[in-house]
Amino acid sequence: MDHFRYRDGELYAEDVPLSRLARRHGTPFYCYSSATLERHYRVFAEALKGLDATICFAVKANSNIGVLATLARLGAGADVVSGGELARAIAAGVPPSRIVFSGVGKSREEMAAALRAGVMQINVESEPELIALDQVARSTGRRATASLRINPDVDARTHHKITTGRSENKFGVEWTQAHRLYHLSKTLPGVRMIGIAIHIGSQILDLTPFRDAFVRARDLVSMLRSDGHIIERIDLGGGLGIPYDGRATSAPSPAEYGALVKEVFGGFDGRLIFEPGRVLVGNAGVLVARVLYVKEGATRTFVVVDAAMNDLIRPALYDAFHAIWPVAEPPAGVNTREVDVVGPICETGDTFATGRALPPLKEGDLVVFRTAGAYGAVMSSAYNTRPPAAEVLVKGAQAETVKRRRSTAALFADESVPAWLGRPRKGGTEKNGTKKPAKNREKKTAKKTMARGRTKKSAPRRRRTR
Repeated sequence: MDHFRYRDGELYAEDVPLSRLARRHGTPFYCYSSATLERHYRVFAEALKGLDATICFAVKANSNIGVLATLARLGAGADVVSGGELARAIAAGVPPSRIVFSGVGKSREEMAAALRAGVMQINVESEPELIALDQVARSTGRRATASLRINPDVDARTHHKITTGRSENKFGVEWTQAHRLYHLSKTLPGVRMIGIAIHIGSQILDLTPFRDAFVRARDLVSMLRSDGHIIERIDLGGGLGIPYDGRATSAPSPAEYGALVKEVFGGFDGRLIFEPGRVLVGNAGVLVARVLYVKEGATRTFVVVDAAMNDLIRPALYDAFHAIWPVAEPPAGVNTREVDVVGPICETGDTFATGRALPPLKEGDLVVFRTAGAYGAVMSSAYNTRPPAAEVLVKGAQAETVKRRRSTAALFADESVPAWLGRPRKGGTEKNGTKKPAKNREKKTAKKTMARGRTKKSAPRRRRTR
């Protein structure tokens, strides 16, 4: 459920008409609903009731500080995968004691920053990283609390670019190596290993892969404990999928997911950590765009909008589906037609939908790409020197810009021309001996002539007579 609904003939975000936001902020822009964020978090937390559970929102899904702050006020921690995300989470008010630092390639600088901040734990993903963490911890006079991320070799049955739990994926250590690395950790004074972590992928629409991975993790914990290792926590990652086509039956509910967790780990006497991302923020956001042209091609009709793949890359990158709604509510029973919805970037891949049945659209109409709150703005770029979309957060009848649209000049303000090319001047004139245009030479000559004329004694003027 979300809070984007038609009212009085147009689409609203909670109590704010999207057309009003479009007039104020221009298009394209992202709009997030606080009520949806709050509801999704509470539903997820309720599904885990009765467990010693810590919910750490996966910041990579949506790193806007306004969104992070909204979730932090509800009690959410954060799962971060970079030093930048760590800084964002702390700036948004997430307590470091509720932050998990994940990621397959943490730098030593990032490890040191995490230790200085006092994060809850660092998820170690390889033997070299374990050794590096020990060295960094000792060099900073600290002891790192860590969990070992294992690769359970479970196929999440999702898109191949977002599956992370198979043996051929780069994430975690082979689960059969856990015993050896736990023994190694005992020889490292800078590391206190207290748990295991798993994460098998994103947008998972079937509970079976979760069950397979959970059972493997549970059995591994039993074996590690029987070897005398301390296991206080199990990080079960995230990955629960959501319906992008509006059909609630196409994805497991948080309640069904929670029931599975309780079935497998109900007897575990420790903390369970969860890293939901998309399931909390996906349906809480939309991308609003304006129709530039309706172009009739030889065999297809193209609706060209002012949003592009630099604003929302999921369709180009993953062939992802996003429902598209007009902001003005279509009349009941209106006929639809199949169109291709495309952006203005000079690539065929800049296509949001192909052969999509939509009500009639015309130049100037507003449309929304639904379920865009996850992996939307956070993956945007300035490709084609296009300023990424602004971001707006709504709460009831209030709306506030939580990320301004950058100016075009700001996109290249930190770039420069190398010294050997000379310093550009207005009009293209170079400060490197390049000949100036003829027009400029004529102006300079005229100025010199005038200057010479002022040095000569001028003839007395004749007095004019009437």
